[in-house]
Amino acid sequence: MDQIRFRLRIFLAVMLAVLVTGTVGFTLAEGLPLYDAVYFSIVTVTTVGYGDISPHTPLGKVLAIFLILGGVGTFMGVVANFTEMLISRREKAARELKLYMVEGIFFSELGTELLHLLTAGDPRREDLSEELMVKADWSPEDFSRLEERLVAYEYEVEPGVVDLAGIRRLLAAKTVLLLRLLENPVISEDDGFTECLRAVFHLKDELYHRRALAELPESDTVHLAGDLRRVYRQLVMRWLTYAGHLSRRHPYLFSLAVRLNPFDPQRDAVVRS
Repeated sequence: MDQIRFRLRIFLAVMLAVLVTGTVGFTLAEGLPLYDAVYFSIVTVTTVGYGDISPHTPLGKVLAIFLILGGVGTFMGVVANFTEMLISRREKAARELKLYMVEGIFFSELGTELLHLLTAGDPRREDLSEELMVKADWSPEDFSRLEERLVAYEYEVEPGVVDLAGIRRLLAAKTVLLLRLLENPVISEDDGFTECLRAVFHLKDELYHRRALAELPESDTVHLAGDLRRVYRQLVMRWLTYAGHLSRRHPYLFSLAVRLNPFDPQRDAVVRS
């Protein structure tokens, strides 16, 4: 998309230069009024060519050839790149819609509950919960500002405090879901979500291969803390991005997401006055 915009700007700049050159040239060479010179330059560049105005002097004919050779190609470049940009935007919007549908399934079936369990092991969970008390009237700017602040947040999950057995049971029950999500080609559109799923799946494997979670050596506890922290950080950022999307596109889904906010200790799906 950035390359298309860059090419479009280049073509627009060249076309504008050609039109200015043609306008000034026809005004001087043909003695045309300014509005006629602009009109003739535009109809020539756009290949309309009504024939009501035509050059009579040798210099005017040379300028007309210059406009035809230089301007027509530039105009077609502007049209082609503008069309390509519109098509790319529509395709991007369609891909994003599919991706957010997949993310919605993930958070509905697993992500929200996993976040709730991980938050319990965060020694600074009160600070994070206060930041992430998303409101129904938040604007896209509110989400952007919060995302910038949370990038610098010191994510931490204490293995001795968090319910590791509960996390293991949850992930084991959702193994098929994780596999199906990882197989879905839509996730390749977003490296961040792909990495999040991989981190969650890795955590599932780490916990699955440990039998006695309550009797782990300190070295292994430190290792698990790194895996938990990785999943925790990525889930927080993905949830915030997903909630921001819902607030813009799907108010009714956003309403439920706010009521089931995993960072709200009093979360409740019931609508209360």
